[in-house]
Amino acid sequence: MATTADFRNGLCIEFNNDLYTIVQFQHVKPGKGAAFVRTKLKSLTSGKVLENTFNAGVKVNVARVEHRPHQYLYNDEMGYYFMHQETFEQISISGDLVPNTDLLKAGMEVDIVVHADTENVLTVELPPFVVLEVIYTEPGVRGDTSSTNSLKQATVETGATIMVPLFVNTGDIIKVDTRDRSYSERVKK
Repeated sequence: MATTADFRNGLCIEFNNDLYTIVQFQHVKPGKGAAFVRTKLKSLTSGKVLENTFNAGVKVNVARVEHRPHQYLYNDEMGYYFMHQETFEQISISGDLVPNTDLLKAGMEVDIVVHADTENVLTVELPPFVVLEVIYTEPGVRGDTSSTNSLKQATVETGATIMVPLFVNTGDIIKVDTRDRSYSERVKK
């Protein structure tokens, strides 16, 4: 058991018969009335984000979750296959537990989040950034740069479509943010 004083970003709690991780929290002490804590909670089972307010001092159950290092191997119609980095055990995970499957590249290291008490896989966490090669994009046209936020579509080696600036060309290697699927920067070869 923990109280609202123990809240921190990333803490996993049991709430409404589900497992949630705290994305953001703010302790509020109004001039009149009791203190409370505003939170943004992300469900580990469905991925939905909800906002909730807890009264200060309320007790919550903390869920034990483990982040286990795995390497992505391949996928087929049965699921996505990962190998544990230390024990070399292979596991198969269904596609609905893997976010941004089109950004997965063979050999990529990921964290698999597991509920420690039940050994159920909750989700797969991709690294914050992945480095991918652009295999196709329309060439930037000279004179199209009058706007500072001009973007075009680019297809990367995993098949994902990412919006990139006009100066990115086919064959360039780019860094992509996996959290919002946005272009981050060009990487030197």
